[in-house]
Amino acid sequence: MKLVPLGSTDLRVPNVVLGLMRISGLDDEAIRDLVGAARDSGIDFFDHADVYGPTLHECERRFAEAMRLSPADRENVVIQTKAGIVPEGPYFDFSYEHLIASVEGSLRALQTEYLDILLLHRPDALVEPDEVARAFDELEASGKVRAFGVSNQTPRQIDLLKKSVRQPLVANQLQLSITHAPIVAQGVASNMHGLDQSVMLDGGGIVDYCRLNEITVQAWSPFQAGFFNGVFLDNPEYPELNQVIDRLAKKYDVTPVGIATAWITRHPAGMQVVLGTTKPERVRAAAAGSDITLERSEWYELFRAAGYRVP
Repeated sequence: MKLVPLGSTDLRVPNVVLGLMRISGLDDEAIRDLVGAARDSGIDFFDHADVYGPTLHECERRFAEAMRLSPADRENVVIQTKAGIVPEGPYFDFSYEHLIASVEGSLRALQTEYLDILLLHRPDALVEPDEVARAFDELEASGKVRAFGVSNQTPRQIDLLKKSVRQPLVANQLQLSITHAPIVAQGVASNMHGLDQSVMLDGGGIVDYCRLNEITVQAWSPFQAGFFNGVFLDNPEYPELNQVIDRLAKKYDVTPVGIATAWITRHPAGMQVVLGTTKPERVRAAAAGSDITLERSEWYELFRAAGYRVP
């Protein structure tokens, strides 16, 4: 398992992460099998959010109930969770009161005294950076949160937070797959007339911004064709792409999942791939792609086969 720096921290973390948003319906044994497959593959980084599951903090609670981590076990894993989404309204809330309450709820559900990383979950248009800073300062001073980050945020949104927040923002969780790669594709086609791919929609190139500011990109939905509309692997709508994936899978002796993982981890930004599966075999398949370094020609071949323009 390849390790990458986590932002500007001293932590080196696996470039494949197990996301646990779908475990609420699993029994304890199934959760332990899933987590065990991750640990056996070198994945000790687990991603949560307060809203994962049918009720608030449900997936966090199920993880804790199934794993029953001892203090020593807890020190050997990295637990990240997210706060800021309120599904029933007001939808997004980065207020001091909400962030503090959410973290307290996550700590109780996870049965832990601290979170390794807290991410702000999607942007809040009504964000008051001073309130976020106040919450972060209190959570850090109390030892309840050790590092902070964001998700789905643009360069300017991050700059706005940094106006008040003094802690380094160490991660930005963004949607990225071979077929859903605008954050990468825009730069490739920069300055091309009449091509939608060349239009910067994120305020100036979020991947480059994260590299310049030591923010680790965490790629969610790494196998999704688009925004929660099915996977591209073995999808008849992507025949050319799957032909290339299958050929490379045979060359590197991994499954197609491994190649889809390797396409993301090949990027020099040192990205993490966030899995959302509940299948141990898929965790192992993704982990097998962690150490593969695709050739440049192979990376671009996959990129073009996914439908992106290479000038």
